[in-house]
Parts: sequence; C-alpha cells; structure tokens
Amino acid sequence: MAQLKYLLLIVILIGSSLTFAAQPQVLLAKVYDESKHGDISEYLVSEKFDGVRAIWTGDKFITRRGNAINAPSWFTAPLPDVWLDGELWIARAQFSLVSGVVRTKHPRNSDWQAIRFQIFDMPDATLPFSTRYKNYQALVKQINKQHITAVKQHRFTSTAQLTEYFEDLTKQGAEGVMLHLANAKYKSGRSNTLLKLKPYLDAEAVVIAHLPGKGKYTGMLGALKVKTPHGQIFKIGTGFSNKQRQTPPAIGSTVTYGYHGLTKHGLPRFASFLRVREGH
Repeated sequence: MAQLKYLLLIVILIGSSLTFAAQPQVLLAKVYDESKHGDISEYLVSEKFDGVRAIWTGDKFITRRGNAINAPSWFTAPLPDVWLDGELWIARAQFSLVSGVVRTKHPRNSDWQAIRFQIFDMPDATLPFSTRYKNYQALVKQINKQHITAVKQHRFTSTAQLTEYFEDLTKQGAEGVMLHLANAKYKSGRSNTLLKLKPYLDAEAVVIAHLPGKGKYTGMLGALKVKTPHGQIFKIGTGFSNKQRQTPPAIGSTVTYGYHGLTKHGLPRFASFLRVREGH
C-alpha cells in the first residue's frame, strides 16, 4: 500500500504539469497493418470499446475535443487528482445509448448507473505503457468501485493468436481490438505506438475448391479456396453456418468476404465468408 501511495504521489506531481487546452493533447490510434507493424509480441492488446472517449483531467471529464461531460458527482467522486484516459461504456453495440446519456447537460442518476468508466491509460511521458498498465490496474483496485474498471491487456506471440482473439471478440459484437506498443512512452497525437483493428472491408472472389473440414467439421466444408479478380488465391475458413458447411457455395460461384487490410504478402487479412453473390 505504501508503494502504491508513493506511485500515486509521483503521478500527481507529473500530472500537475499537464495543461488542458480546449482540445486536450491525447494519443490517437492508427490502423493496424501486419506488413508495417512488426512483431505482435511487442504489443499489449485489448478490446476496443464502442463508447465515448473520456479524459479525466483530475477534476472533470472532457471529450477528446475538449467538450465538458456532465457526470453525476457520485460517479466522479472516487476518481483521483490524476490524468486518466478511458471510455464511458454501457455494453457492446450500445454506442447510441451511451452517447445520448453523455451529451445530457443535466445528468440523471438512473442513466449513469448503467455506465462504466473503462480506463485504458494513465498518461505519463516518463513511463512505458507496460508500466502505465500496471499503474492503472493498481489504481482501479484501490478505488474499488463497480463503475470504474481497468481495461485488461493481453500479450500474444503470433498473428494467429491475435486472429483468434480478434475473431472471438467480434463474433460477440465487439467493435475490434487495440494494440499498444508495450515499451512506448506516452506521446500525444496519432502514432504507430497505438493501433486499431476493426472489421471490416469486403470484396469478392470466385470459389475454385472446397477444402475438407477437420474435428467438429469432419464431413463438412473446412474452407473455401478462392481466387480474386487479380489472380490472388487464398482460403476462407470462417463465417459459415453449419448449414453452409454442409452445402457450401458451388465451385465457380462468386462469394463476398469481409477482411481487414492486407497481410505482408498482400492477401486479405482475417478473411471471413459473408454471402454468395446474387445471380451466381
């Protein structure tokens, strides 16, 4: 506990030198691209929450554009006099609801009781993100209030693990994932140290083969082998219902698939089946 108090004192002293203009200087994300952003193991990865970005200045909430957020006093009372960055969030796919509550000039307690402040950074220009993550975890634990939570970060050793995490979250309705360079010190502005990965772009390709399934998909489709109009060949193994795996799109048919960017080999990243193009 003594170490935590000492840590908070240091953060408060550093935070006291931070000033807030009409629009605060915050860290902004770029789009993740496997061909440009190197080793996945260098990043801490978390869910991207579809809420309202909120900066706690030490005495009030403001948006990233500097607009005041009128939260009830009971909601902000447990927060310390330090700069925190996070998301005001209700649930997945509920952005419109939380946005409406946050924009209200005269907050209603009944509305705010559904909101959580999901902290994802405790800005400090002297510390790497891996340490800042530990700091905000410790702070949230000390606050010990249900409506103030710490966004959990994960480490992965391969893009395959990132893919599995990304697909699992987005299937549950998540907006996407965030990748934060673990050794990066805090710096405002749009930066490669913070990356976002969201679904999805879409495109079409022609089915050229059916690949057999394994395990629970034995006797059914495992993946489609497809060819793009530019001659690129790759596999689509996710996005199918069991019925579609039992009766897959015909060879020669054109399918629409979703993807997010390109791999370092120029192939669609996280390709997932969407539908068969009508008329084919």
